[in-house]
Amino acid sequence: MKELNNQTYDYVLVGGGMGAGFATLGIREQDQEGSILIISNEPHVPYERPALTKKLWIDDEFQEEDTKIGAEDEENVEIVFEREVVKVSPEDQTVTLENGDVVHYGNLLLSTGGEPNTIEGPEDEDVFTFRELDDYRKLRARSGDNQEVLIVGGGYIGSELAASLSQNNTNVTMVFPQEQLGADMFPEALLEEYNQLFTDHGVKLISEVEAESYSREGDQLVLKLNDGSEIKGDTIVIGLGVSPRIKLAKESGLEMSDQGVVVNEKLQTSDENIWAAADIATYPDTILGRQRLEHVDHARNSGQQVGANMAGANEAYTHTPYLYSMLYSLNWEAVGTLDPTLDIMIDERDEGNIVFYLDGDQLKGVLVWNVEVDLDDVRDILDNPPADKEDLMGAIPEKSAE
Repeated sequence: MKELNNQTYDYVLVGGGMGAGFATLGIREQDQEGSILIISNEPHVPYERPALTKKLWIDDEFQEEDTKIGAEDEENVEIVFEREVVKVSPEDQTVTLENGDVVHYGNLLLSTGGEPNTIEGPEDEDVFTFRELDDYRKLRARSGDNQEVLIVGGGYIGSELAASLSQNNTNVTMVFPQEQLGADMFPEALLEEYNQLFTDHGVKLISEVEAESYSREGDQLVLKLNDGSEIKGDTIVIGLGVSPRIKLAKESGLEMSDQGVVVNEKLQTSDENIWAAADIATYPDTILGRQRLEHVDHARNSGQQVGANMAGANEAYTHTPYLYSMLYSLNWEAVGTLDPTLDIMIDERDEGNIVFYLDGDQLKGVLVWNVEVDLDDVRDILDNPPADKEDLMGAIPEKSAE
């Protein structure tokens, strides 16, 4: 590996995930020659993460190689693996690595992602959070043959993994605190259909409990729940969300919010030579106001824009990201806030539903449930909602079948 100490790079990208991968492409749109160093704590080149819970499980033609973003193919890009930045010194424009190496930067990107939340228990090769390519490989090796996988958490990662595993000859049990799966996002009118999708595919749903800890008994794992009961399985996957990795930014003296690193509309922090994107950035969304989002569409687009801006594009990040998931026969997409405690209006369509989440008369979010629409129409209605909320019904056209 090339000696890093006292080296200078035009662009140093801290974090080797999607934000950094797309930032590299964004830089190269503006600057074909500037030197780029990506410092990653993973052993892999930047790759797209969504396939880890979806496409790699259900599309036999899609391979791990297809997840690569392509940053490694650009000229004058160096990637160092399984290394960690422990200090940023804005005053002399350097970062310090865990072994003491000091690297100088012209512009610095912080895209450090999130730290998965976990539960109490001994280190065990059959218990892991799910965030990275190596986690996919571990779970793939522990799937099939009617193996018993216990999934802790009923959120985004947990539900996608349950769907994928249950379609790959694996027995799945999900443990989650809500009364029904999806109850923290979807309106009550859709919950029966949503939960039925999983139970129809053999997924066992254990609701209204939380996993407290786990232990090993011989060749099985035991998950202890907060109602005193226990369940056993071969593998435990912990899908309890992530906490943004913001310690480095905080210690660097950058402006912070209680959510993440504060950036302006160009994704620039309070230091003009330091930028932030993806999971850790609290940015001013043009429609939704200041946001911090952990989702692929945001990582991809904010990464591309921040890279371009680091290289001089000087453009506002105006993309309002969307969320999406594919589970069995269900495809849903959403923009804005999905909070079922808000006022709900449901526009029933022939094949699905469009759900509007309102705070009084103020439209906060739109969920598209098995309906084909142009998401720019969704963004437009969030940006310019009708004066009378009743006019929301039928306002978003469906895409015509080609």
